[in-house]
Amino acid sequence: MTDGLAGRTVLLTGVTGFIGQALLERVLSGHPDTRVVAVLRERPGMTAEQRLDELIDKPVFWSWRERVGDDAARATVRERVRVVTADLTDSVPELPDDIDVVIHGASIVSFDPPIDDAFRTNVVGTVDLYDAVRRAGERGGKKPHIVHVSTAYVAGSKKGIVAETSLQHDIDWTTELECAVEARRAVERDSRRPEVLGRLRAAALKEQGKAGPTAVAADTEQRRRKEVDERLIAYGRERARSLGWPDVYTLTKALGERAAEQTAHDVPLSIVRPAIVESSLRHPYPGWIDGFKMADPLILAYGQGMLRALAGIPDGIVDIIPVDLVVNALLAAAATPPEPGSPAYYHVGSGARNPLTLQRLIELVQEYFDEHPLPGTDGRGAIRPRDVTLLSEGRADKMLGTAERAMDFAEKALLMLPSGDRTRGWQRNLYKQGREVRMLRRYRDLYGAYGAAEVVYADSATLALDASLPDDAGCDSAVIDWAYYLRDVHCAAVTAAFRGVPPPVREPKPILTAGRPAPPPIVFEERADVAAVFDLDGTIVASDVVEAHLWARLLDAPLKAWPQTMLPVLRSVPRYLRTEHRDRGEFLREFVQRYEGANEAELRRLAQERLSDVLLRRAWPQAIRRIRRHRAAGHRTVLLTGAVDVFVEPLRTLFDDVLAARLRVVDGRCTGTFEQPPLIGEARAAWVRAWAQKEGIDLAGSWAYGDHYSDRPVLEQVGHPVAVNPDARLYRHAKRQRWSIADWDGDSGAVTTLLDAALAGASQKGGAR
Repeated sequence: MTDGLAGRTVLLTGVTGFIGQALLERVLSGHPDTRVVAVLRERPGMTAEQRLDELIDKPVFWSWRERVGDDAARATVRERVRVVTADLTDSVPELPDDIDVVIHGASIVSFDPPIDDAFRTNVVGTVDLYDAVRRAGERGGKKPHIVHVSTAYVAGSKKGIVAETSLQHDIDWTTELECAVEARRAVERDSRRPEVLGRLRAAALKEQGKAGPTAVAADTEQRRRKEVDERLIAYGRERARSLGWPDVYTLTKALGERAAEQTAHDVPLSIVRPAIVESSLRHPYPGWIDGFKMADPLILAYGQGMLRALAGIPDGIVDIIPVDLVVNALLAAAATPPEPGSPAYYHVGSGARNPLTLQRLIELVQEYFDEHPLPGTDGRGAIRPRDVTLLSEGRADKMLGTAERAMDFAEKALLMLPSGDRTRGWQRNLYKQGREVRMLRRYRDLYGAYGAAEVVYADSATLALDASLPDDAGCDSAVIDWAYYLRDVHCAAVTAAFRGVPPPVREPKPILTAGRPAPPPIVFEERADVAAVFDLDGTIVASDVVEAHLWARLLDAPLKAWPQTMLPVLRSVPRYLRTEHRDRGEFLREFVQRYEGANEAELRRLAQERLSDVLLRRAWPQAIRRIRRHRAAGHRTVLLTGAVDVFVEPLRTLFDDVLAARLRVVDGRCTGTFEQPPLIGEARAAWVRAWAQKEGIDLAGSWAYGDHYSDRPVLEQVGHPVAVNPDARLYRHAKRQRWSIADWDGDSGAVTTLLDAALAGASQKGGAR
């Protein structure tokens, strides 16, 4: 193998991907006389060369860098690797004319992308690259050997033994490409019809109405784009299945092979078809993996107790192959060019030599988690998963359909309920159950065909390559001990980040800690240029404007007058709830009419003498502590509320800035209207942006706290949004956006607080009235 690549120049695509990283590392560490041309895309704010520098810092290179030294490793990269900046989905520039071998591994690996995206990458990108390679070869007087990285699953939904030969079909890839591109145009046009836009806007208004018209417009467009993608995904899935492939990924990879055969007809062409590529067996170290691969989400879902059922057949073959065996096969194929016009085909998998059934895979994964359970999400105890039930496709579809209908009904019902501890508890449980149902649906749609596979990919050509390789660089899957690989290597690698376990080599960078026990309390960085913006009702105090009004009326009235005072307000509560659900601004304007004719001086006296203690007692202790911690760190604390300013005076000393609603007053009497429109939703967000710019506040480093969906625009302005005791809509949005969610609670209820305050006041006056 070394002789076959010594002195050669190898062009690599997809070097930032899983196989590409391992391939580049193997060439640099094991083939000192081989030069590399790496094709990389630019990213916003990062050149292709900078991406290569970043790539060399990744764990796959740590063992090599440890062995030769950092300086020597980086010098090797500078001397042996040239970067070509190109986006294969756009256009391919002229390539160097000294290329001897091309290993094309770049592709879209999602099983269900929009059909035109899949064709653009897996077919068009392939054709454009190989045309450029042939032109470069003609200029340099070479016939570069093209190694096309495909997948074993291009065989489609077949059963039995699949030979290492060209695919047998008569599908015209150019026609399919034209139809995929036209599908995008047609769906985009259809999505802009008035009736479609009206439907989407109505849904957005129902969901985002409280957040304001800009949020409604943005959500309408987001829904339109999502619907376009969903239709193109569905089109791709159905087109693939109608032609005998499980998904658009395998369809476009199959047509990519046919395009490669036609485009590279006059140069050496090898097509390598790996099966399910997972973590390394030996090199660069056992268990190296970059991100989660095909089987890993299922393994983690089981370990977290979320996977209870799976569609598949017990004796179906799960064709897993470690990534280092795939790299060894690719380099061996690259060093063995076939004759031009006579492509070579290689299957790199385990099903033919060392089959692993779905039932055996589940058993080994269960054994691993029985011995090494994941820690509980609260940092206490361990998760003990249940056994997995294998279901037929029909039974799985029926079960999921019933669960999805139940979840949809429950979500709609919860959105109509007022916020409260019980509602939030239901919301948390519903979200957890919904996540499980959505996960099972996704796994059913994506992996169902693979879990029921009854196919064996013959690998005699690959075994012939292996015969010429040293034992530590072979590609024969017979060397895999599945119990050792799955229990001691792969599952340990996949769950390492969840346990905080470092890789078995030096650690120049911190590793991910997602899913680990709860972190310690937040330590705020001392900064004067960041802010902490707080809503009031439901965020700092367990109250709302209705309670504030009752306080104002009841605390200055004798106890015997309470029923007469409360009943008119209570009778209006259902109407207020409907209005508030529709538009918070409309609700505030309607409710403030109750202050018409009130004496402003009396309101302020009442707030000062009687409401101060009540308000502070109704405040969440956690909220007060959080405000004080922000102030101790030098942060600007801001209270931004739609409550009337009279009632927030007791909290003013906690904040640097207070912005509250002001009642319009004429001749000392309240008119029942606001002096200015109350800041709600987008208006608050606009105020925050303008205020931050004026005051020199860094919003990316700032914090915001809110409990209501109408607080969403403000929360979106800062780098650290916190949803406090959120209502159902905000809870759902916060979960989707991975915002912090805080459950704060107080010491007493509203009725108890009011009664205590009233009795205290009566005592001061000489007795209860």
